[in-house]
Amino acid sequence: MRRRLTALMVILVNSTGALGLAQSSVAGSKFEDLVQLLEKNSCISCKLQDADLMHADLRDANLENAKLQRADLGRAQLDGANLSGADLSFATLRHASLRGADLRGATLTGTDLIGADLNGAKLDENGLARSHWKDAKGVQAIASDYASLHNAGVEEALKGRYPEAEDYFNKALTHRPDAAITWVARGICRAEQANREMASRDFAYAAELFEQQEQPELAQQMREGAERVKKVQTNSGGNGLGGAILSSATGLFQKLLPLAVKYFAPAAF
Repeated sequence: MRRRLTALMVILVNSTGALGLAQSSVAGSKFEDLVQLLEKNSCISCKLQDADLMHADLRDANLENAKLQRADLGRAQLDGANLSGADLSFATLRHASLRGADLRGATLTGTDLIGADLNGAKLDENGLARSHWKDAKGVQAIASDYASLHNAGVEEALKGRYPEAEDYFNKALTHRPDAAITWVARGICRAEQANREMASRDFAYAAELFEQQEQPELAQQMREGAERVKKVQTNSGGNGLGGAILSSATGLFQKLLPLAVKYFAPAAF
């Protein structure tokens, strides 16, 4: 308890330079909720909008249905915390630790989870779809949507981080196993890592999907790519192999740039 109250004093003094001024800047109920949280580590349905809880130690805290819109929880310790039903709209949890935290039913619209640790966190299906989770650890495929996962893979691939990109494409395909463009993207990543056999399989399967979607030209190009990738020799890793294979596929490589949702028409994939 003493440690948590000391943390409260630090937060308030750092915010305004004096405890009295800090208290006056927070509505009475909010101040009481803040004290209760840091003293008892529990504050169900409390109102903590815009609260400064950066670096706060809230491990195993009960914040069920809490109102935390726009709150700053950057680098906070929230391992095992109960945040079910909490409203974290536009809150900052950048680099926060949320290992094993319960975020089911939480509102995460615009929430900054960049670099956060979400290993073991409980999340709704597509629960992260409206949040910003770039570089977050432990992001589950079920917790985000196809578009976000595919685009995250594209971003990693454009940086040359092919193993990371492949992982995102794997997760994207759990949402849309019929997304030919993602099979192509994963094939490129595998080719860049000199995993030619697996890359060839991805291109071949993409060809089947393009055929089903009545895009015979792309299907043929993918079949040719599947054959070429097994034959191309490289002395140092992938060495641009994936891009070279698709260089003749008009317009296809351009689709691997970050894709907006508006492009996700069934005929396009």
